[in-house]
This record gives sequence, structure tokens and C-alpha cells, in this order.
Amino acid sequence: MTDTMQHEAPRRHAHPVAWMTVALAAAAIAALAGCATVGPKIRVDYDRAADFSAYQTYGYPAELGTDRGGYSTLITGYFRQAVDREMRLRGYQFAESNPDLLVNFFARARDVTDVRSVPNAWVGYGYYGYRYGLYGAWPLYGSEVSTVHYKVGTANIDVVDARRKQLIWEGLAEGKLTQQAMEDPQSAISGVVADLFTRYPGRARASVPGEGGSR
Repeated sequence: MTDTMQHEAPRRHAHPVAWMTVALAAAAIAALAGCATVGPKIRVDYDRAADFSAYQTYGYPAELGTDRGGYSTLITGYFRQAVDREMRLRGYQFAESNPDLLVNFFARARDVTDVRSVPNAWVGYGYYGYRYGLYGAWPLYGSEVSTVHYKVGTANIDVVDARRKQLIWEGLAEGKLTQQAMEDPQSAISGVVADLFTRYPGRARASVPGEGGSR
């Protein structure tokens, strides 16, 4: 073995320790970034005594939760398009008057501030270079505190027995609003409504020839 090879060998043994620390730090950062891509939290509740197959038609109240100042907003239109799609997929027919079900919805966005402690990894350079190749601190040694500002959106959908004026199903979605969602609210609302209705517990009853459109 040459003198050059003898001098290089210790450095080759030291590298895996440093690169393992870097890899652990990268994995932690990737996990934190992944949290931002998780979909909204979905919660639903419904009347266990309700027979969802006992209804055929649906409609909307005169003023929806997303209306403002006596007029219908663009957000109202986006919700109605998405709800129409999901209700029809489940066999319900829209009725302008005397529907079996009324569907209402509401949405809002609020500002949230979080103070977070983010792990650091000291690889062994700079001031701590005297450790390099000898020993290292425990993985993800140290932390930084940062303040993060973001918006949280909440969407609520209510399905009501129109005759009894009784809520029978409620779906709620809440999650961080991405820049893409704020720039394209129609697609964001369509996706959230679809997610909520995957937890809807029933379908319309099959219509009987000659039977009226509502109960």
C-alpha cells in the first residue's frame, strides 16, 4: 500500500458518518414538507335514524351560506356546480320547488400563525470541524425556531330534510389553503365537495313510474 493510499483511507472511513447525518436532515425536511401536501381533514356526521333512500329530489334554500348582501357570489356558483354533480351521481334530481332535501353550504378562510421548532443537523464543518472524522453529535442535533403565517380554509355542507326542517347530514373539511387553491378556487371547491360526498351514507330511492317527484 502506498503512502498516498495510507493517508486517504481514514478520510474514506469518516465520510459515511457525515453523509448519514446529512441524509437524516434531508429526510426530516422532506417529512415536514410532506405535511403541507396532505389533504384537508374531513369530518362528517349524520342522523342514524334517517333513511337516505327515502328521498328523490333536492334543492337549495332561498339564501345560501356563501351568499353576500342579497346576491349570489362566484363561490356559491362553484359550490352549486359541485353539489349538483355529486347529488345526481347518487340518483337525486334537482327540484325548483318542494324538494325532499335542501342543501346548504358555507366557506371561510382565516389567518393562522404557528411558531415551530425545526431540527438542524451539524455536519462537522466550520467551528465544529475539530470533530470531523472522530465523532459527531447525535442526529438532528440543535433546532431553530421560526414563525409561519398561512391561511386555513373551512368548508361546510348541510343536507336537510325539507319537510321536517331537520339536518340529516353534515360534512366539514378544513385544511391549509395553498397558493394554487387561492388562484383556482373552482377546482379546489370541486375537489373538496367530491371528498366530502365520498362519506355520504346513501342514494336516492328508485322512482316508480307515474309517481310524483317529491314526497
